[in-house]
Amino acid sequence: MNDTDLRLIELLAADGRMANAEFASRLGIAASTCHARLRSLVDRGIISGFHASVDHHSLGRGLQAIIGVTLRPGSRQSSITAFAESVRRLPQVLQLFFVGGVDDFLVHIAVADSSQTREFVVEHLSAQHSVASTRTSIIFEYHRNTVSASFE
Repeated sequence: MNDTDLRLIELLAADGRMANAEFASRLGIAASTCHARLRSLVDRGIISGFHASVDHHSLGRGLQAIIGVTLRPGSRQSSITAFAESVRRLPQVLQLFFVGGVDDFLVHIAVADSSQTREFVVEHLSAQHSVASTRTSIIFEYHRNTVSASFE
């Protein structure tokens, strides 16, 4: 990867819907060259996908939280795999992180309100035998790459 590829990645992160001609213009290269570089980044797995940034508040899911989950000691590998597979499929889950440290997992959810947060923790996390404890943190604002959003 060279500086042009890195700059292309920055531009994509800032506005993935920008036209190829605009990317090329900002990079000072031909549109065909820009297209070939983008295709190469995808083919090499450097760019793994293109995603929409969703306003969860407008979908009635304005409360977001990060829930730290600690699993019980014991058959760890099977517990880790089973937990991850069951939780990642839930519609409230935006992201699931398997981490080292105090928690085993961080679960990022979007729901309508605090009662749905409680319901999610009780029904989907604490109800699992492998879960020893949870810690919930409500997200007030967040910053993702070059996109900043508040919950107002």
